[in-house]
Amino acid sequence: MPIHEKSLIRKENLIRNEKLSLEGVDVSGDWSTFIGTRVITDYNEALEEEIAALPGGKHIHRCWQCGSCTNSCTVNAINPEFNPRYWIYLIRLGLEEELLRDKDIIWQCVSCNKCTYACPRDVEPEGVMKATAHWLEIKGHTRPSPSTIFDEEFSVQVFAKGKIEEGRLMRRFFTRTQQKLAQPWLVAIIRGLVSRMPIGLLTRLGLASLIHPRTQGWGKTRDAINEFVIEQQARQRQALGLAGTKTEAHS
Repeated sequence: MPIHEKSLIRKENLIRNEKLSLEGVDVSGDWSTFIGTRVITDYNEALEEEIAALPGGKHIHRCWQCGSCTNSCTVNAINPEFNPRYWIYLIRLGLEEELLRDKDIIWQCVSCNKCTYACPRDVEPEGVMKATAHWLEIKGHTRPSPSTIFDEEFSVQVFAKGKIEEGRLMRRFFTRTQQKLAQPWLVAIIRGLVSRMPIGLLTRLGLASLIHPRTQGWGKTRDAINEFVIEQQARQRQALGLAGTKTEAHS
């Protein structure tokens, strides 16, 4: 289904004559506005399959472009350029270069899932947005977003130990995202906890940050998880034409 909304047409593709007369009739300005001819050179016939191969993207083929996702989108209400329907449209057509022009805002999905609840075709647009952001990272078009970095650090601890230690998790997250550890909101939380928690519990939390707690008998589970992660990463990279690139396990 072609999209003819003016808001979705790139400004550089709109041609408008300020002074134009045809057979004595003034057709200047909006009367002479039209869309410039475009030759598609960025077609990627496997783009939809690539997105569908990633977690959250498997139902993208169901989309019939009704616009319920964009209409209900929390981010679109603030930034009209955030348009899930349009990006799904580009993906299904294989217009990779056009999709990449919005790579800096696609990752801004806040996972409120309003789009998923509104979608009449069970496309799960929130999952498609996450899959698209993941695709951008795997392909090297964008740097890992802060949310991705947090997920990675969380997963590293859980996979390796079967537990997480919040202090270590936050330190590693702030280090990787180049943020100062002494965030005002974090300092306020810590002060509030210190003033209310029993000394014994505070002591155990402090020791946990040094000893790194581990779930007893976690070894076999850790190995099984790592094997599954490597298999999934290999499958995804193969689907994206990146077979042979490095996959990582967490030990």
